[in-house]
Amino acid sequence: MALPALLINIVALLVACSGAWVLFITRLHAQRAMADLALRSEERAIDQPMLFLDTRTERAHRLAYRVGFACLGLALAISWLSTRF
Repeated sequence: MALPALLINIVALLVACSGAWVLFITRLHAQRAMADLALRSEERAIDQPMLFLDTRTERAHRLAYRVGFACLGLALAISWLSTRF
């Protein structure tokens, strides 16, 4: 493998690792938010309205998932590009 291809693959690996890290942390945060919501819901009386996650949290999770998957897609494209060198 030539040096330019190796360097491009290193960049792809770094982008993929950062995307995977964002996805992992987002999933962890979403699980904690849902566990907290379930705990707060169990403490409420049955005749009270249901609790939902606030829209800011849901938007933040969606954005983080998009960024994480975009990083993985970019890493795949960069890795594919390295085969051309």
